[in-house]
Amino acid sequence: MIATEVTAVLALGSIALFVIGLKRLSRVRTARSGNALMAAGMLLAILITLLEIGLVDYRWIAGGLLIGGGIGYAIVARAQATQMPEIVARFNGFGGASSALVALSLFWAEVVEAAGGATAAATLGAASAGTLVLSVLIGAVTLSGSVLAELKLRGTLSGTPRIPIRGPLMGLLVLGGAALGGVAAFAIEDAFVAAGLVIGLVVASALVGIVLVVPIGGADMPVVISLLNSLSGLAAAATGFALGNELLIIAGTIVGAAGLILTQIMCVAMNRSLVNVLIGGFSGGAAEHGEYGHVVSADPESAAMVLEAAQTVIIVPGYGLAAARAQNAVHELAKALERQGSQVRFAIHPVAGRMPGHMNVVLAEAEVPYEMLREMSEINQDFAETDVVVVVGANDVVNPAARTEPGSPIAGMPILDVGNARRVFVIKRSLSPGYAGIKNSLFEQENTVMLYGDAKVVLDQLAGELAANA
Repeated sequence: MIATEVTAVLALGSIALFVIGLKRLSRVRTARSGNALMAAGMLLAILITLLEIGLVDYRWIAGGLLIGGGIGYAIVARAQATQMPEIVARFNGFGGASSALVALSLFWAEVVEAAGGATAAATLGAASAGTLVLSVLIGAVTLSGSVLAELKLRGTLSGTPRIPIRGPLMGLLVLGGAALGGVAAFAIEDAFVAAGLVIGLVVASALVGIVLVVPIGGADMPVVISLLNSLSGLAAAATGFALGNELLIIAGTIVGAAGLILTQIMCVAMNRSLVNVLIGGFSGGAAEHGEYGHVVSADPESAAMVLEAAQTVIIVPGYGLAAARAQNAVHELAKALERQGSQVRFAIHPVAGRMPGHMNVVLAEAEVPYEMLREMSEINQDFAETDVVVVVGANDVVNPAARTEPGSPIAGMPILDVGNARRVFVIKRSLSPGYAGIKNSLFEQENTVMLYGDAKVVLDQLAGELAANA
């Protein structure tokens, strides 16, 4: 009785850690501690669950924690901030795979090894059997989808959609077939035939993840990552129902709900629906971006002279900043501007980069003060009163076509109104298009000047010029 009460109190503590940690994730300043609290809550939940089940020797528990923790540490310790999107996608896949494996082990132990001659539904109960099917299905979809998402983010697999709308429709058909196969597996009395159908469920579900993610362009990967994160939570919650474990249900539901909310936020930020994302609305670079007319360029020395006279400066980071690993260089430029008396802020678009919050992570690695970061809704009205905007590697999120061209692939997408500033410097290697595959009319505006080159090199030159003339 006492042990049960202690377990209940510990479970309540784990839930509290999840809730408080999730709340702290809502602000950049407290996000790191929030992440640590949620990790502690997850560790506590794992220990409680394994000890409560009582089927695993504590030495196996300790070994599993050491091996799993070691693998996780090794993955993250070697990763650059630019690789965080791939790491998040990988962890989503691990989460889905874990839920599916737990569900499969439960099916094997209760149905195949027992071989009592009854159907799996009768052995486990209809509710547990149904959630077991969902756990395997969602977990396998999450695993295969996350693997493809990581390959696209890494550039191993092209981010350009290669399958038309038939791809997602095919995925839905396979999904329906997988679900029917799973239901049939739990309605058949022969345990080994049922096991074969369950293996087929795993294969079909993995195929669903592949068919659904392959058509989606690279521009939509932030939304896909959020959705896969939600699915990993839902898979865990389904496994919790199958096991009758309330703590796993609560933790999985929190993750699933948070992922769905973030997915919706990402869709709103792009003025897209989730359905539109899943059928691959962006061309991912396949569209003809057109030719540029009058584009003005300059060198860092000339740009530095303008920056010296600027009282207000806004820096807009994009994926190009992360790809060039220029976060420390941009911080040095910001500090040089502040030393001369300029007000400096960073404007963060919700979908800049390759995952939600990517720019926040990259800038945090360079220890850019949280007070300098501003979300789009906070800073957009300030561009008209800004002397200089420095765009570093961003493209679609600053493209005026979203407002001026109704037929554009990004029409209606909220953008940072950098073109309203008195002067705009765009640091970019070339005039190549962004993920949407269209030209950026910002580059042709009279107040825009291009600074061609590697972002880190150009930013170092700008900071050096300001320091030399201080």
